[in-house]
Amino acid sequence: MNRENYVNRLVNEKFWNLNIETLADGGGWCNTIRSCVYRKTTRRGSSNNFEKQLAFTGILSNKPEENPDFFNWNRVKVRYCDGASFAGDSEDKANNLQFRGQKIWLAAMEDLMSKGMKNADQALLSGCSAGGLASILHCDEFGSLFPKSTRVKCLADAGMFMDATDVGGGHTLRNMYEGVVTLQGVAKNLSPACTSKLNPTSCFFPQNIVPHIKTPMFILNAAYDSWQVVSSLSTPAADPNGAWKACRNNPGNCSPSQINFFQDFRNQMLNALKEFSTSKENGLFVNSCFAHCQTERQDTWFADDSPVINSKAIALAVGDWFFDRSSVKETDCPYPCDKSCHNLLFRS
Repeated sequence: MNRENYVNRLVNEKFWNLNIETLADGGGWCNTIRSCVYRKTTRRGSSNNFEKQLAFTGILSNKPEENPDFFNWNRVKVRYCDGASFAGDSEDKANNLQFRGQKIWLAAMEDLMSKGMKNADQALLSGCSAGGLASILHCDEFGSLFPKSTRVKCLADAGMFMDATDVGGGHTLRNMYEGVVTLQGVAKNLSPACTSKLNPTSCFFPQNIVPHIKTPMFILNAAYDSWQVVSSLSTPAADPNGAWKACRNNPGNCSPSQINFFQDFRNQMLNALKEFSTSKENGLFVNSCFAHCQTERQDTWFADDSPVINSKAIALAVGDWFFDRSSVKETDCPYPCDKSCHNLLFRS
């Protein structure tokens, strides 16, 4: 079925239920007093610095030709400013820092429920990057807001941050997450099913959370997530001699041994998702791209040249999963086989 016919079919079927979608905006985390003090002067740390308007594209678009399954939903973007994926609850009075992500999350949900979300027939919690992690952390909490008659699901885009060894043999992301969890008082808001077995830092990693999530979830991730490649796996600190600089900026510059390193990272991600993917209610789309956040960009969500696996674009895969039209468990062949990727390239 071509794209035009698919759009027309869905418009004619008229999905006019009251559908609410909450998007947790990406934006990383802050893990030290210094980084959090700086962050509060930016749009990622205070609503005082938010943009007044944002473009709604991709999964947020209101155009059926751009967003066939969700264009006529109530679409809400929950702005992100706490630096801990809406999971912190502490303060540092000496530096005038309030870490209230969990309270912000609860207040936002209370406000949306009062505005009509409580009457939703269908609801999707989604987000990319730090928002993707927020969707994972809060998925069951979100599901508990609704009666069993409501179709409630969660989508994590580029939220599968891995507890992986970097190119220098260190643990860049684990060290960052340990600071986030400790500084912002995250531990008490993490999954008890996880923290009863592992330390709080480990329970901030999706690979240790997703096995415990009961609400249906869709994991969308690039196997070689570009944020993790640049900011976790091959950072300048982990690569002091600059051997990874050209590869970090463009996978086309990577040596065979460097590609093998990324193939091992891909395998770690796929292994972490094995148990998750066995559930018939869950969905999976892991494409072999060097990309990050593919739901909110129109070119990767639904366009004539969007990334595909088995000829299926991301928007169609998510729609098929959400509406139970078909099971979606798509895993791409290893890089560089996928020619549909929109790989992110960086300047030196």
